[in-house]
Amino acid sequence: MLKLVTVVGARPQFIKAAAVSRAMARQDGISEIMVHTGQHFDANMSDIFFEELGIPAPDHHLGIAGGNHGEMTGRMLGAIETILIEEKPDWVLVYGDTNSTLAGALAAAKLHIPVAHVEAGLRSFNRRMPEEINRVLTDHVSTRLYCPTNAAVKNLADEGVRDGVIHVGDVMYDAALDARERARSGSDILVRLGLEPGRYSLATVHRAENTNDAASLRAVIAHLEKVAAERTVVLPLHPRTAQASARFGVSLKALKVIEPVGYLDMSVLLDGCVDVHTDSGGVQKEAYFHGKPCVTLRGETEWVETVEAGWNRLWSASDYKQPRQPIDEYGRGNAADLIVSNLFRANT
Repeated sequence: MLKLVTVVGARPQFIKAAAVSRAMARQDGISEIMVHTGQHFDANMSDIFFEELGIPAPDHHLGIAGGNHGEMTGRMLGAIETILIEEKPDWVLVYGDTNSTLAGALAAAKLHIPVAHVEAGLRSFNRRMPEEINRVLTDHVSTRLYCPTNAAVKNLADEGVRDGVIHVGDVMYDAALDARERARSGSDILVRLGLEPGRYSLATVHRAENTNDAASLRAVIAHLEKVAAERTVVLPLHPRTAQASARFGVSLKALKVIEPVGYLDMSVLLDGCVDVHTDSGGVQKEAYFHGKPCVTLRGETEWVETVEAGWNRLWSASDYKQPRQPIDEYGRGNAADLIVSNLFRANT
């Protein structure tokens, strides 16, 4: 029996883990232990994703949220280490680039438990981003590095990381395909919000670089206000952004601010919008999966292929590259099955 401990803590990780957990359930001989760090603790940012995506309830919920990056990561590291000593897994599976990702990877590596990193190899090349530090360190202690793109494979090779690197495609694409039809019949969010398809833009803002500095947040909101002069801008408000806007006195009144939404509601909002404005890496890709142009509210993006294919542009750029092209390297919606199959073979 292959025993894995999966460490998650934030919205994008719940979505990715749902796809991989479903693939595990289809494979005999695998036991998964789910650890939720609590990094995203709000019900609309956590509980609803477990319910909608059919993720098993966490076996361990650490309830660790808030504080500075070092403090949060340190608390997670100690708590996860205790669980790993108790559970004795064959592998630890981590996702993405959050503090939960790094804590899970470090705890496993120090106990000589092999680490599998889903969404490995992404780089913004901006070391001021906490997420970039988390990605690099996690990749360099991982045994299996499951890359969503060819660019990610190249990034790792450039850093001397070649063993255990596998291009599997993007598990977010798996999740998007699974959710799309269920969302269209299972969500009435457009009716609830009084929105018409094709008459609004969708925005998300949460990155530290945009919320920790008053001038940066004002610049982002000013950009969204310009869009709002032409059509409604819907902003599901992240708790960090809500706190920052209150702290810096940044008004959001020009925008249609709503509570954070679950994955099915978000899928419908993406399906019906004109375009997307976001600082989230995951939402940039979700925009592409729904065939929507995206403006990235940052100076760089990890998802360079979305820019090259004409679907995405940095907000400093005047226009998109044309013509728009499909992105084949995200795979065919079977990335999760490829990951599980590879891990299973690695343990036999």
